[in-house]
Order: sequence, then structure tokens, then C-alpha cells
Amino acid sequence: MHIRWFGHSCFLFTNQEGLKILTDPFNEKVGYPLPQVNTDIITVSHHHHDHDHVQGLPGKPLIIDEEGQHNIFGLSLTGTKTFHDDDLGFKRGKNVLFSFTMDGVTVVHLGDLGHVLTPEQLSNVGQVDIVCVPVGGFYTIDAEQAYQVIHQLNPKIILPMHYKRDDTISLPIAGVDSFLKHFDLIKKAKDLNISSSSLPQSQEVVVLELS
Repeated sequence: MHIRWFGHSCFLFTNQEGLKILTDPFNEKVGYPLPQVNTDIITVSHHHHDHDHVQGLPGKPLIIDEEGQHNIFGLSLTGTKTFHDDDLGFKRGKNVLFSFTMDGVTVVHLGDLGHVLTPEQLSNVGQVDIVCVPVGGFYTIDAEQAYQVIHQLNPKIILPMHYKRDDTISLPIAGVDSFLKHFDLIKKAKDLNISSSSLPQSQEVVVLELS
């Protein structure tokens, strides 16, 4: 599986057969260049402008924005209902985290998660290898809460997202450093190629560069 990061919460996952999943595409207000890539599936964790700009993408991808089991192109995706805040969604609504397995590697994308996970949510997600976790706070869990969620899920690879990268980003969110201080093994990479046989033995954080 090949993984690219376009900024914010937008990743492109491509399996060995060429099937592509794009997560939470953003619009121009965020400050990053818009992802102009062909994809087969788009997951949308919630309908805010920095996560659901599907109309800006080429082609006719299938859009998944609801909880439950979704079987598409031979791939099974699970949407788990969570909330965009720590008040059962009363402040910012619901959030759907999506988990799926490509090339023997299970990924969970947490969207704009606003709280630590409940036992029921953890059970629904199950064991995961890679977690895309928001760490910037304000709209989502912050660095400390993100660290708690990582302890809950215990992935092999952690991909931080939804943080302020530079001054071009207008959102009032924090950078990634407060989250990284919790970890010893941190890598930077342009992109990531991973399979079940190449998963690390020890947990590591991979900070991806913009694609």
C-alpha cells in the first residue's frame, strides 16, 4: 500500500491493484493546494468545508460519508459513529471514523474526532496497524488526548494530521510538536510504502511531507 498526504486530513491510499481511497478532501480556504487526483473512493468524516470538498476532484468517485459496513470494489470499509466534540456532538455534530484493510494492513482514519474513544467504539474498530490521528486541537482532540487515543488503539504506525504546518494555514489549530514529544521513534518521509510484512516491530510516528 502506498500512502500520500495532501495536508490537513487528506490522504491517498493506493493498494497493489491500483484501487485508491482519498480521505476528507478540503477546499481552498484551508490554505493547501487542492488535491487533483483521480480516486475510486472518497471517505468524508463529516460535512465541513475542510473535509468534504468532493466537487473539486476529477472523475466520478464513490463517496462514503455514513457509519456502518460498506463493501465496494471488493473492499470492506467500516464507519464508526463518533463526535466532533466532547459533548456528544452538541457543539459540532457527529464524526465518522473509517477503518479498512489494504494489502493486509488495517488503517483507521479518525476524521475530526473530538473525544477519547468509548469501549464500544474501540470494539467496533478492532485491531489496527496504521492510525491517522488529528493532533491540532481547537476543533478536535489536542496533542494530549491524541496520545490517549493512540494508547487505546495501539497501532504500529501513527500518521499525525489536522495540525498547523505553517503560516499559510488559516485555521486556529496547533502544530505537531506537542504531540511528537510523547514519542521516541519519529520519522519523516515524502510518502509511505507499507505491507503486512514490512510493518515495524516497534511503534513509530511518521510525519509525512506534502504531496
